[in-house]
Amino acid sequence: MKRKIIEIDEKLCNGCGECIIGCAEGALQLIDGKAKLVKEDFCDGFGDCIGTCPTGALQIVEREAAAYDIDATREHVKSTGGEDALKKFDAANAEHDAKAGGGCPGLQLRFGKKPEAEKPKEPAATVSGQVIRSDLDQWPIQLHLVPPKAPFFEGRELVILSTCSPVASPDVHWRYVRGRGLVVACPKLDRVEGYVEKLAGIMAQNNIPKVIIVRMTVPCCGGLTMITKKALAASGRTDLIVEEVTIGLDGELLKTERIA
Repeated sequence: MKRKIIEIDEKLCNGCGECIIGCAEGALQLIDGKAKLVKEDFCDGFGDCIGTCPTGALQIVEREAAAYDIDATREHVKSTGGEDALKKFDAANAEHDAKAGGGCPGLQLRFGKKPEAEKPKEPAATVSGQVIRSDLDQWPIQLHLVPPKAPFFEGRELVILSTCSPVASPDVHWRYVRGRGLVVACPKLDRVEGYVEKLAGIMAQNNIPKVIIVRMTVPCCGGLTMITKKALAASGRTDLIVEEVTIGLDGELLKTERIA
């Protein structure tokens, strides 16, 4: 059958093993220093492991593959990891809703979820009308393009912004962009090689007091946090405060958590 399943680029894999921990189904193992998919029917294609990979070696593809076997996977998890691993699997399975098809929540269609009172009566004018001014005062913003040393980083807090969050939440500009340095990245769709080194350089070469990661709630977006943690360690900074802000699919602020 043709379905969504994990694919690993061994050239990018550094053997850190974070994806093994992130996979509740036990479908991944480290073999000869590289992460490998050991059995196709243990992978449900949800992609939790993507958010744990700091190098961008993992992605979800659609190809011919054996069907996901939830019963065999559960037995595999129980026999290899015991009761604690089984509890983790059952919790993940409930979230993924694997029996009903599952799939990455970032790819699930959503429409018309807002209450009628909150829906606009008609599209906004495309030319005339009130213009909401941007709080952005730097360029470039994409992580591949910004230089490690720049005046818009010096002495300012740094925001590491997921590509989707400013579209999902209209509050992102005034709440997080205003008065801060900014880089934009997507851990799932970008070429993330070099991201750890670039962020480490930004942290090391500028007097940045704080880093704020603004990410979406979908699992793959956790890759921004993993990349940031690796960059912080590589920068040599021990005084830097790091916060993770999670935005829901409806644009609401779900939580703010200090991670360093």
